[in-house]
Amino acid sequence: MDRRNLLKTVTLAGSALALPALVTPAMADKKSAAAPLIEKFAATLSAHDLTAFAALFSDNYVNHQLSAAAPPPPQGKSPKQGTVAVFTARLAGIPDLKVEIESTVASGDRAAASFVYSGTHNGPLSGVAPTGRAIRFTSCDIFRVQGGLIVEHWGMGDIAGVLAQLKA
Repeated sequence: MDRRNLLKTVTLAGSALALPALVTPAMADKKSAAAPLIEKFAATLSAHDLTAFAALFSDNYVNHQLSAAAPPPPQGKSPKQGTVAVFTARLAGIPDLKVEIESTVASGDRAAASFVYSGTHNGPLSGVAPTGRAIRFTSCDIFRVQGGLIVEHWGMGDIAGVLAQLKA
């Protein structure tokens, strides 16, 4: 089962999200407060607008994804600052980064998306010196939104795929 089908299965088969159906970004639940944040997440990163990106997150934001793709924030930094730092480093390593949405599921205060990241490795990334290679990787992310801001995040990023492309 590929990760897109896994995302569909997990979200639809009894997760706490209770999302009704898989939909395309344009068909997301009209009542969902979370759906517009998916588009803004991808758009701010593709525009390399880290100020607008940071503004998507609540100061009380909790990141439940702690992995090599999303390490815990450094001592003295909030989860929001840590997430912005991860994407700041990603943009430094891939200065032409583009983020596209493959699929979205949204209902109420929750939205899940499969993102595709692509660009050229022209800066240091994950401890690897620039290679000049085109890279493409994916992530599946779930967001909970409150007051128009992302307050919680769960996700899976393909750090192994990134490193394999950088070291190939």
